[in-house]
Amino acid sequence: MNAIDKVRDLPDAIADFVHEGDTIAMEGFTHLIPFAAAHEIIRQRITHLTAVRLTPDLIYDQLIGAGCISKLVFSWGGNPGVGSLHRFRDAIENEWPCKLEIEEHNHAGLTNRYIAGASGLPFTVMRGYFGTDLMHNTRNVAQITSPFGDEAITAVAAINPDVTIIHAQQADRAGNIMMWGIVGVQKEAVYAARHVIVTVEEIVEFFEPKFNSVIIPSILVSAVCVVPGGATPSYALGYYGRDNSKYIEWADTSKDRAAFENWLHAEIYDGVKSHDS
Repeated sequence: MNAIDKVRDLPDAIADFVHEGDTIAMEGFTHLIPFAAAHEIIRQRITHLTAVRLTPDLIYDQLIGAGCISKLVFSWGGNPGVGSLHRFRDAIENEWPCKLEIEEHNHAGLTNRYIAGASGLPFTVMRGYFGTDLMHNTRNVAQITSPFGDEAITAVAAINPDVTIIHAQQADRAGNIMMWGIVGVQKEAVYAARHVIVTVEEIVEFFEPKFNSVIIPSILVSAVCVVPGGATPSYALGYYGRDNSKYIEWADTSKDRAAFENWLHAEIYDGVKSHDS
């Protein structure tokens, strides 16, 4: 596939690369969170997903409430600066709209799972989890003894998502991706994945160097979707700011099942064919 063939409409990219039962990663650390892609997954009613994310905030709360996620692999969950994730909590406590299995890590541990997957290794090692209940209650974490001494260390299993989805500022016409600002673990999640969908603000003729920029080569990218505003209500540095009001509103919208379902139909299903509708 040449680079120009990778530019796709978002609904087609999701339909082609995200399937029932897949393991997906949708990363972005407060910044460049791929909300438009998540809404398209909901719109297409793709279910039984295992969803991986360091910080499942609103994006995964919405997917959980819509019944798309059956297992969550994560390292922190909440509505940043506001409080709890009510759809997440309802799924755990009441199995609504479906039962949710969880696998909890710390940030370093889950990041190292991506790194192992990206490196083609079955696991990686670190110092961590000791002194917490995670060591005894979390799958894919094990205490081992260093082969070079008697030190106890932690091994974490690799994770290789079927699909990683990220949002970035720019793609060029060769299909390369450029992002800058707070970039979180997007790069690691991309390198660990079998397929990669990237939504971008725009396609440019050439990249201008930016501080703290990351280039993702075209060879790793399965589909590029031009979706201006695709990270809203999070922010895209250089394009738009964070819409804090949406995070505050979500606390009330998500707290009540009926209010959430009203939001789901008004914002995702009824008469809305895509992010651009």
